[in-house]
Amino acid sequence: MDLTKARLQFITAVVLYGTIGTMTRFINLPSEVVVLVRGSFGALFVLLFQLSQGRRPDAQAINANLRWLVASGILLGLNWIFLFAAYAHTTVAIASLCNYMAPIIVIAISPLVFHEHIGPKRLACIVAAFVGIVLVSDLPGGISGGVDLTGAGLGLAGALAFVGIVICNKRIGEVDAFDKVIVQLGISAVTVLPYVLVRNGGIPIGGAGALSYVLLAVLVVVQTGLAYIFYFGSMGVLPVQEIALLGYLEPVVSVLGSALVLHEPLGVAGAIGAAMVIAAAALGETVQE
Repeated sequence: MDLTKARLQFITAVVLYGTIGTMTRFINLPSEVVVLVRGSFGALFVLLFQLSQGRRPDAQAINANLRWLVASGILLGLNWIFLFAAYAHTTVAIASLCNYMAPIIVIAISPLVFHEHIGPKRLACIVAAFVGIVLVSDLPGGISGGVDLTGAGLGLAGALAFVGIVICNKRIGEVDAFDKVIVQLGISAVTVLPYVLVRNGGIPIGGAGALSYVLLAVLVVVQTGLAYIFYFGSMGVLPVQEIALLGYLEPVVSVLGSALVLHEPLGVAGAIGAAMVIAAAALGETVQE
């Protein structure tokens, strides 16, 4: 794959990820059911793609890293539960941006977990991101009204789960990217299933309407299956720094979808906060000190 094709596929993947929050607004099913379907059928789609390429999962590599793969899959399921619940409590922009605090949290804990030094530039990024989240989540209004603060809290809980995924992935050895995705998506579905059964007394998939089922199929096939294939298929070609920077198209698309499609208010302070979070996260991954 040449660099131009890899770049196009990666951008397509992150843009597709960024539209998920907007699309879930039009799916008339409980958020945890959407997560369950996404994880289970997404894993099946990627597996079928891998088999169509004449490759089979490397059972030996998977077994050698099974503990961390399972842990990361559980955390992926929790990340989706928190994030999709956040979409239901607040705007897509607030939920997405709070979830995208994950890179900043990773940088903040890196001295303890990864024994990495935090220089003044990265420290400034951490402070800027924190201020940005306060502006985006409308903390004073959330305290009095409750709704935004709940959504922001769920988004941040999703970010913490994603931090756990990063830590697990750092400990996973040589495993094919698609093998990793299949296991993680499958485990995420297994993680979510008991929550779905307890919360709903079963799997409520009836009566949602034709539009919901069409959009759910798009979510599984396009925004999960194809997006994961494009994302991981291009990562081996693109430079690491370009991957980090292009990845922040995702929250930009989420914010634009929230404002332009859903007409959800963000306000001047929120727009400033959104810019601060995205810029701080992107710079935090690229500055050297």
